[in-house]
Amino acid sequence: MKINSAIFHTSAADLKSCPRADLPEFAFIGRSNVGKSSLINSLSEKRELAKVSVTPGKTQLINFFTMNSKWSLVDLPGYGYAAVGHHKRDGFNQAVSEYLSKRKNLYCIFALIDSRLDPQPIDLQFIAWLATESLPFALVFTKIDKQSTSHTENTVRKFEQQLKLGGIEMPEIFISSAKTNKGRAELLTFINETLKKNKPHAVSGG
Repeated sequence: MKINSAIFHTSAADLKSCPRADLPEFAFIGRSNVGKSSLINSLSEKRELAKVSVTPGKTQLINFFTMNSKWSLVDLPGYGYAAVGHHKRDGFNQAVSEYLSKRKNLYCIFALIDSRLDPQPIDLQFIAWLATESLPFALVFTKIDKQSTSHTENTVRKFEQQLKLGGIEMPEIFISSAKTNKGRAELLTFINETLKKNKPHAVSGG
């Protein structure tokens, strides 16, 4: 897939204020300082599409970008405080949880993982929540340019082991670097193929 246009559409504070669900949506989310904005800019080939900041947690709203006039890239606020629970989500943006679980035109959630680190409890808890909610998701291991290939492979392997312990099957995974654009083509190909074959997940009562 070639990105011919990437245009900021709107920001929303909650599900009710999200734009009409006219286009398929692909959401990007991760722990604070995981490199989400840099990855979005790499995908779009626009350096300033998503604002990059040295201050973690800068994204506070649900941001919608229209890609090729055919699908929406959704930049979600990062998480990184307390655990995500099924009934109590302290530190996890309630508006984001409602968007993820109730947005009917959401095709896939890309959960970003810092490839430099061992599996972090907050990442594992968030992924467990996605699995519990039966939401479509994939994992993107970021910042692979900052260490050796073997280190990245070891991180992915540890993550898979932790998910298996929790009874969660390893989803589709991508390794990426915003600096070298590694993984960009694979992510865009996955999005293109998903657009062709998938329908938005059904949400009862949504």
